Amino acid sequence: MKQQNIAFYNLENLFDLHDDPYTLDDDFTPKSERRWNRKRYEKKLKKLGSVIAKIGVDELGEPPSIVGIAEVENKTVIRDLVGSKHLRKYGYRYVHFDAPDERGIDTALLYRDSHFEVLDSKTVAVYVNNLDGQRDYTRDILYVKGLLEGAPVHLMVNHWPSRREGAELTEYKRVKAAQTCLEVVESVRAEDQEADIVIMGDFNDNPDSASIKENLVPAAFYNPMERLHTRKRGSSKYRDSWYLFDQILVSESLRTKDKFGLRFESADIFDPIYLREYSGRFKGNPFRTYVGKKHLGGFSDHFPVYASFSIHKF
Repeated sequence: MKQQNIAFYNLENLFDLHDDPYTLDDDFTPKSERRWNRKRYEKKLKKLGSVIAKIGVDELGEPPSIVGIAEVENKTVIRDLVGSKHLRKYGYRYVHFDAPDERGIDTALLYRDSHFEVLDSKTVAVYVNNLDGQRDYTRDILYVKGLLEGAPVHLMVNHWPSRREGAELTEYKRVKAAQTCLEVVESVRAEDQEADIVIMGDFNDNPDSASIKENLVPAAFYNPMERLHTRKRGSSKYRDSWYLFDQILVSESLRTKDKFGLRFESADIFDPIYLREYSGRFKGNPFRTYVGKKHLGGFSDHFPVYASFSIHKF
């Protein structure tokens, strides 16, 4: 029996140095107030790579086979990330499509091609309007079908609409994103009712939010992150409150104990002390790259999350 990890990590604005005239990326250029330059970019790549290379290593002895990522600008930054100091030796490849998000940030999937074979991939648009009736060009859902050590699995990487205008006012957007996920699930199950499906992402909602608990979970999904969210623990923090927006859900088929193939074992937040602010008012929070326009030089404003799976050969 082998074990493999699947992780998800919001990378907090991994932009290149160039101004894209078609997106709102002006804050991440050398001439912006944030002074996003080559040195800062390469430092962030190195730091993010060092984190990914350590997720789940204490349990399995090697980094994740699959990593969903969010807040990446384009293929250039993904290619630079997988080629960075701490990751290049693991042979990560990636699946990425440009999405219509107005800031130009996308989701992507990293995978070690010695462990995972991609069979199919596509993006699925989330059609939702703002309160003024205009379309909100939010991130697409990335769907990837593949074989993890020979076991078939369907993966969805998400980054749902934010709460910037208020959690309640924008809840309908995330419910719509959840319903879009379920449309993908239905199409997969139409071909294989017992398909193994993993839905991961930054949902901008907690495990007990309606989008998750009243939409995804009732559709035969198990959310192992629910027990991890407490007053003292989460994947991001805002105004002294912990949130667990970053989650990995698994289809109930992955919990069947007498099955061959992929089987869910456990999930956790990867939040070691070195990923945290070490002093001051925000001690213990995720050590982020920026606070406003101030460069801190940290990793990300989110902790990664990961799930472990055993593989039982046919």
